[in-house]
Amino acid sequence: MSEASKTAGSKPGALDGIKILEVANYITGPYAAMLLADLGAEVIKVEVPGQGDPFRGWGGDAYSPTFCGLNRNKRSFTLNVQLPEGKKIFLELAATADVVIENMRPGVGERLGIGYEAVRAVNPLIVYCSISGYGSDGPYRERPGYDTIGQAMGGLLGVLTDLDEPKGVGAPLSDLLTGMYACYAIQGGLLARERHGIGQKVETSLLQATVAFGADNAVRFLATGNIPDRKHRVHMAQVYACVGSDTLPFVIHLSSPQKFWENLCACVGRPDLVKDARFVDLESRIHNYDALHDILQDAFAKQPRQHWIEALIGRDVPVAPILNLKEVFEDPQVKHLGMVSPMTHPKMGPMNLLSSGIRMSETPPVMRLPPPMLGENSEEILATLGYEAAAVAALRKGGVI
Repeated sequence: MSEASKTAGSKPGALDGIKILEVANYITGPYAAMLLADLGAEVIKVEVPGQGDPFRGWGGDAYSPTFCGLNRNKRSFTLNVQLPEGKKIFLELAATADVVIENMRPGVGERLGIGYEAVRAVNPLIVYCSISGYGSDGPYRERPGYDTIGQAMGGLLGVLTDLDEPKGVGAPLSDLLTGMYACYAIQGGLLARERHGIGQKVETSLLQATVAFGADNAVRFLATGNIPDRKHRVHMAQVYACVGSDTLPFVIHLSSPQKFWENLCACVGRPDLVKDARFVDLESRIHNYDALHDILQDAFAKQPRQHWIEALIGRDVPVAPILNLKEVFEDPQVKHLGMVSPMTHPKMGPMNLLSSGIRMSETPPVMRLPPPMLGENSEEILATLGYEAAAVAALRKGGVI
């Protein structure tokens, strides 16, 4: 645990006392639950006995970095909800929970007897979050949904790739942002319960979250009818990606303040460009983007990247190196923010996990628990329901846990 986490651990979490059942695999549901767990919620990850979250196997030992990156601050409970006794135990847990998070295909929870109506029957105040590919109803309800499909269908990939030579992107953007939308919906549901005394079902999907995430481009399209592509925002925001003489990449974001443009011209030794009719104002620079990019690249090719980074920062021009992950975690500001949280599991040993992406002065997020081994906490969770050792042994023998 990092020093920051130790200090934060003396303060209450924003969601202390909130109990969450996570019946989810891969990214969307586990990510939402992890964000809430960082804020102090107790998360019980319900997993299939002997299998668990499929991400566990992305490393050969059921404890892969991919799994660990999405499952800190949780306890693992193996439970076969397809068996009557497993369903009974799940509903016993749900009766005392505040939140259920599931990302099964629409209808699966209902067929298993653990859907919203079944849970609401034992806990009317539950906030039940369902995450799917396309939504719980509509013409695409039954289709399988995965991250890249969400990116493509939701319009995100269409502004991230060159549509003449399309390529997928190297991050599960729709999965992660859908998890964030789920987290947002759950917190809204919890607040509504506190203020109005009601439970409810909250939903999001890869498609709905991805479309909503693209608000800037989407609303502009709805207003003008102009379909944006990858170059549209790059030109509008005056983003220039270039390389120095050492071929290392960096990016400049001029945006709208004229001073950035003037300072850039001075930095590259081309003050004449300020009054060049092709670039004299923002609209002109947007219209002549390609010509300006070529001029800038020619100038930047004369010195290495670090020279330009320092020179441009010195003139208050928004600039940054395009970093790979090794470089990210070597960066002084990233180190200052404490974005790596060392943790140690008593059996699996030490690991480095990411820290939270937010700060809170009075109820800070905390790294309390390392990612759990499969079924690590099953017995202690059953004990809270009154199951004694002999009953637990019988459940294990029967394949319930």
